[in-house]
Amino acid sequence: MVPITYNFRNLVERKATTLLTALGIGLTVAVLVTSLALTEGLRVLFAGSGDERQALVLRKGANAELSSEVTNEAYQIISRLPGIAADVEGGPLVSPEGFVVANLTSSYSDGMNVSVRGLLPVGLKLRQFQIIRGALFEPSRHQVVVGESIEQRYPDAQLGKNIMFGKSPWEVVGIFHAADQSANSEIWCDLNQLRGDFERAGGSSSLLIRLESPASFESLKKTIEADQRLGVTIQKEKEYYAGMTASGLPLEYLGYAVAVIMAVGSAFAATNTMYAAVARRSKEIGTLRALGFSRAAILLSFIMESVCLALIGGILGVLLALPINGLATGVGNFSTFTDVTFQFRVSPMAMCWGLAFAGIIGALGGFLPAYGASKKDIVQAMRDA
Repeated sequence: MVPITYNFRNLVERKATTLLTALGIGLTVAVLVTSLALTEGLRVLFAGSGDERQALVLRKGANAELSSEVTNEAYQIISRLPGIAADVEGGPLVSPEGFVVANLTSSYSDGMNVSVRGLLPVGLKLRQFQIIRGALFEPSRHQVVVGESIEQRYPDAQLGKNIMFGKSPWEVVGIFHAADQSANSEIWCDLNQLRGDFERAGGSSSLLIRLESPASFESLKKTIEADQRLGVTIQKEKEYYAGMTASGLPLEYLGYAVAVIMAVGSAFAATNTMYAAVARRSKEIGTLRALGFSRAAILLSFIMESVCLALIGGILGVLLALPINGLATGVGNFSTFTDVTFQFRVSPMAMCWGLAFAGIIGALGGFLPAYGASKKDIVQAMRDA
């Protein structure tokens, strides 16, 4: 086995070539890690949304609240079913909710769609949030509270200002924080006032239900979906939000495609670098063969050198991607067609995948030059030097 120090010494001696090749591989790895950080950020956001104790009712065939409609009759029937938790007054914890889209001018765009949710007091009881500035909206008034992500990204959605959707302007009376949940990208208002502005006589987009226990979900699901009068389906709230992670898949796939295309170029760069190294070191190769090192040892040695070169690039790529960790940005949710704010998360797993990807590039790029080096005849290698 050729000592690994031999390969490191050769990389150090070719500083300029090593750095240029490593930079190309590093940019490829940075693109891949960024794509993985995007997906991880969305996964963490939606995984943190919802409650294990709750379920969401939507119209049959609807995959999101925006395209769903639940009648008032269905609400009345479902709220009386067994398996639903009750509040301290004995009322069922079933929240009819309206969901519409408002178009706001953001700090980076002339107009973006944001989620507006109409709630009754019971809906507020089913959510974990905190008013960090201002106060809650008052029933039957054109008032809203906005998530802190909305406040940060939309100049019009500031405390004391008015935003326009529906028939009239709505006053922003409060800013709320809902931990790491998608609710931070929502606007909340009174459900009845929202119905009036959008001319919806009763009914709602969805029903949010607090279950008596996790075990009661299956029996409640069978009862609801077997009743043909309702025309609705029910799923766990956590599962609903987990499905929203798919909103980032188009961007993720685009990132993968760019990374693969760049990887082909990086592999060719590694190949050219290693071919040049083999050409300059014919005498060394002949000497190694004369000392008794086998062809397989030389093959492995040059592949390892190429992999080491690529891993330097991989480390550089991870370092280039690290500054985006925690960076907040928005992505369009293809289920609700609204903007959702999330943070890039460069996880240890994303970094490991980036380094592994770099290693693969190095192994593929270095194989042919390494194979050519291992096949050199001892006498011919000495003559080529």
